[in-house]
Amino acid sequence: MEITGPILDRFDEILTPEALGFVATLQREFGARRLELLELRRGRQAELSAGGLLDFLPETKGVREAEWSVAAPAPGLEDRRVEITGPVDRKMTINALNSGAKVWLADFEDANSPLWANCVAGHLNLRDALDRTIDFESGGKTYALRPDEELATIVVRPRGWHLDEKHAKVDGLPVSGSLFDFGLYFFHCAQRQIDKGKGPYFYLPKLESHLEARLWNDVFVRAQELLGIPRGTIRATVLIETYPAAFEMEEILYELREHSAGLNAGRWDYLFSVIKKFRTRGREFLLPERNTVTMTAPFMRAYTELLVRTCHKRGAHAIGGMAAFIPSRRDPEVNAVALEKVRADKTRESGDGFDGSWVAHPDLVPVCREVFDGVLGDRPHQIDRKREDVSVSAADLLAVSETPGEITEVGLRGNVDVALRYLAAWMGGLGAVAIHNLMEDAATAEISRSQIWQWIHNDITLADTGAKVTKELVERIIGEELAAIAAEPGYDEELYAQATALFKEVALDDDFAEFLTLPAYARMP
Repeated sequence: MEITGPILDRFDEILTPEALGFVATLQREFGARRLELLELRRGRQAELSAGGLLDFLPETKGVREAEWSVAAPAPGLEDRRVEITGPVDRKMTINALNSGAKVWLADFEDANSPLWANCVAGHLNLRDALDRTIDFESGGKTYALRPDEELATIVVRPRGWHLDEKHAKVDGLPVSGSLFDFGLYFFHCAQRQIDKGKGPYFYLPKLESHLEARLWNDVFVRAQELLGIPRGTIRATVLIETYPAAFEMEEILYELREHSAGLNAGRWDYLFSVIKKFRTRGREFLLPERNTVTMTAPFMRAYTELLVRTCHKRGAHAIGGMAAFIPSRRDPEVNAVALEKVRADKTRESGDGFDGSWVAHPDLVPVCREVFDGVLGDRPHQIDRKREDVSVSAADLLAVSETPGEITEVGLRGNVDVALRYLAAWMGGLGAVAIHNLMEDAATAEISRSQIWQWIHNDITLADTGAKVTKELVERIIGEELAAIAAEPGYDEELYAQATALFKEVALDDDFAEFLTLPAYARMP
């Protein structure tokens, strides 16, 4: 393996010859299959663009009708009523583990800007946390793990199958970002987790088919074999955050069943995927502005209810979506309204049968825990609630046109504003960004830019101004929103220039970029 990124302080503790050899073995054995599956994605997209529809697979009907279940919940994953998410920087690592949440999603993906330094330092932070040697100082304040307290269970989210790690090459080709992130964490921390009575656990992002889940399962089997760890020790929760995956939930659980820890409703990326997959199909799959698309929209309701039913049918956890609000101590009225929305969201999820849910800030942990405590009591989950009253058809999942809501200039400006702010931060090395009292990650920028692309290509007229959404209108609004941002303290002209060029490419070009993180990463050093 060739490493082209700089070896910064202590990086040699992670990038050891043995660890890199382990990653190289995984890349050589599974890299070609990964590329074949990405090619299958492109073929399926061509079929959808030509008029095809998504449906439950006839060839896997036997799996859906057979009797089987996933593995029993693993140690440290029995109770998941509150999960906190965040990047793997040192401060977040300490705060998340101390938060009182049951699980921390340690994120190398959408909440992490994949600068080389971020990715490698993240593994140092996780290892130091498990060794309880981690600390951090900022602004005269010292952060450290609380002694002798049960910390949140670490569940690592590696990058998706579509992303490379360009600073690591095997036989001259970039290593899969997924295998790089998974391999380094597993090599350094799997036994550490086992020694603590837990295990190496993962969240798997952006899967589009059960074949991609099968590839992950084969990676897990081989990794355990290489390090002499008992088969089935790994557990993985799959994010159902792509439109195709919603039609293959049971098959995904089946492929991972000995390593499965359940499914999660990744709602922002799911909306992005809806647009991406059917972007050429006109108004049948047109969404109103993102802030008006709620979880009560018929097609979103079908997706989440099917997820709970599928998980509980197979003995797996169903984990709800993100509460991204950042509590404010300066505006109690805004705070009270937002907390009530969070409470209502978690009440709906717990009532629907979800076993836990996500928050993005430690101050939201008590709210989420209180709601789920009210439903679960002393029980660790409600997997025994099978939701046999739920019946969801392919037509229900595809009923995007029934979504209420408008498209306004306010919504358009909001998409431009948040995307520019996020992309500037991302290019500067931040993947989880506080914007207008919300903790945003790459999924927000994806839905924002894809909506604008969709509106331009469907001759949309704005409900509040009567203006038609064109490239020219969006370019004018970009300039106006950028001018407003430039008047704020801390404006970085170079980063915003990069963000603006990138945003125009992924929102205004006739060709639709599959993921904005691909051209964004190409611009990174």
